[in-house]
Amino acid sequence: MTDRTSSPAYRGVVLAMLLLVYTFNFLDRQILGILAGPIKAELGLTDTQLGALGGIAFALLYSTLAIPLALLADRTSRTWVITVSLAVWSGFTALCGMAGNFMQMFLFRIGVGVGEAGGVAPSYAVISDYFPQHQRARALSIYSLGIPLGSAGGVLLGGYIAQTVEWRTAFIAVGIMGIVIAPIFRLVVREPARPVQAGAPVPVSAVFGILAAKRSFWFLALGAACSSMCGYGVAFWLPSLLMRSFGLDLLGAGQFLGGLLLLGGVAGVLLGGFLGDAMGNRDKAWFAWVPAISYVIGMPLFVVGVLSSSVSFAFALFLIPQALVYVWLGPVLTAVQHLVPPHMRASASATFLLINNLVGLGLGSWSVGALSDALTPTYGNEALRYAIVAALGFYLLAGLFMALAGKALRKDWVTA
Repeated sequence: MTDRTSSPAYRGVVLAMLLLVYTFNFLDRQILGILAGPIKAELGLTDTQLGALGGIAFALLYSTLAIPLALLADRTSRTWVITVSLAVWSGFTALCGMAGNFMQMFLFRIGVGVGEAGGVAPSYAVISDYFPQHQRARALSIYSLGIPLGSAGGVLLGGYIAQTVEWRTAFIAVGIMGIVIAPIFRLVVREPARPVQAGAPVPVSAVFGILAAKRSFWFLALGAACSSMCGYGVAFWLPSLLMRSFGLDLLGAGQFLGGLLLLGGVAGVLLGGFLGDAMGNRDKAWFAWVPAISYVIGMPLFVVGVLSSSVSFAFALFLIPQALVYVWLGPVLTAVQHLVPPHMRASASATFLLINNLVGLGLGSWSVGALSDALTPTYGNEALRYAIVAALGFYLLAGLFMALAGKALRKDWVTA
């Protein structure tokens, strides 16, 4: 790197720009959840169809294209891949505001997934290239603030626009903002220097071969997938639960979730990064054990909150587990980066995300919606409440997998 690109100040600028892009990544995802009510009413959808829009439609190509796009990023320019990806997913987000039926919305959500497939894994690799090993968990946790910040922005902005104007305007406005940011990102963020590798580019089969031989990778991937299945499923349906079972309107649900994400979500992500660097750098097992403990503590509090009848009591109960279930991001993402040599990092991240997103993102919101439809004859308007409670059990399974990953990480870690 040049003196300018290696300076702490410039690294901070790069991290801020990556965080901004990631915030829009999740803003575009979460906005569908807060707008689910008016979309369902206007397009005449079932909960199963809504869940498919939030899960399968998005995850179908988002998961599978992530690996070839990560390979492209590893072999060419990671910053260019991120820039084009941002422009593509923002364009399709704007098109969602023009959908006239389920199939059109389904296809546009696939387009959003195609764009977002090239955003995350290359960003992980850029951060690992710019930041030294002892700072990576914190840097990745700051980047991961895009999840609660973007999700909060989606529910707050989407809810406000939909309530004051209409749901279609919310999609179009958010999409246009992302398109404007794309060229600014490319102008500001320079491609980081990477170690020169002798020989031909590494095929994805070689990267997967390294990962597949490491038990820690499978435990981390399955643990994250179980966590994401619950996390994405609950995040998508929580706005609808607040309106159906707690009596909030669109704006009230947005404010509830926005506050929850900004307080609990941000605190959890930062806590995970701090604990990952503080404990994991002494014993690599803690990169997995910290998330495991967090899941087990947080899950019962979530259940009590979902089953409560008081909005204020539910908010208080949700705050702590909302923080705890975000703790995994910094430590686990750091661990995955260190299962392979530096020039394979984007591909390794994409392989990890393939499993995480196919299971978690692809099935999370759809399975909760399908279970809600199945329980409706018995529980009526409260069916969604009990479907969410059932889904929360996946946090315990996530904790088990993360606990098993800890000891294996000590042996599998690649120092670079």
